[in-house]
Amino acid sequence: MFLKIKKIPKVNWSSDKPYNFKPKFSTFFFLCFGLTLFGLGEGLLIVSFTGASPWSVLAQGISLNVNLSIGTITLLISIAVLILWIPLSQKPGMGTIFNALIIAFMIDLCIKFVPTPSDYFNQLILAVISVIMVGIGGGIYLVSNLGAGPRDGLMIGLQKVTNLPVAAVRAFLEISVVSIGWYLGGTVGVGTLLFAFGIGPCVALGLFLVDKIFD
Repeated sequence: MFLKIKKIPKVNWSSDKPYNFKPKFSTFFFLCFGLTLFGLGEGLLIVSFTGASPWSVLAQGISLNVNLSIGTITLLISIAVLILWIPLSQKPGMGTIFNALIIAFMIDLCIKFVPTPSDYFNQLILAVISVIMVGIGGGIYLVSNLGAGPRDGLMIGLQKVTNLPVAAVRAFLEISVVSIGWYLGGTVGVGTLLFAFGIGPCVALGLFLVDKIFD
């Protein structure tokens, strides 16, 4: 069962090491493909107008209390999360860099070109689809093994330390983050809750599908 996955699988296009800055074309392709899906999902969640992802809620909540922009807070949160990598023995790689670039580009693309559905039911459908896309995209780019983004690296490091299932670790992180953000004044919607509770199983599903398809 995919919910019991406890490690990132290795397939024929996975990089042998995360600090590989000259990967095979197939490895680089799946890294970019996974991050594109991830960014598209994040953008669609925003466009659905049902609530932002938990980390955006946290950034919004903090910004309301320290008089800094959400963008500045998001950057500071990423730096803080990367610092947390140190005791967890996580190190950045090519995937860490492309994570920021591709996801940011896809979010802007979605906001610019994808309209918000006119009725609430279709907004919810779009939110569900977006969470699934983020999870599967995240699973694909993690399998490329070219270095995780800040949040995923934290998830991987905590999973190794605790030996808990990936789905449980990711869900714990997302629920904790959104709870803090909401307490600080960030806006929480149905889409936020869908993301918080659904992203863990969806990432695990992505890992499971990649392992089965390319095994």
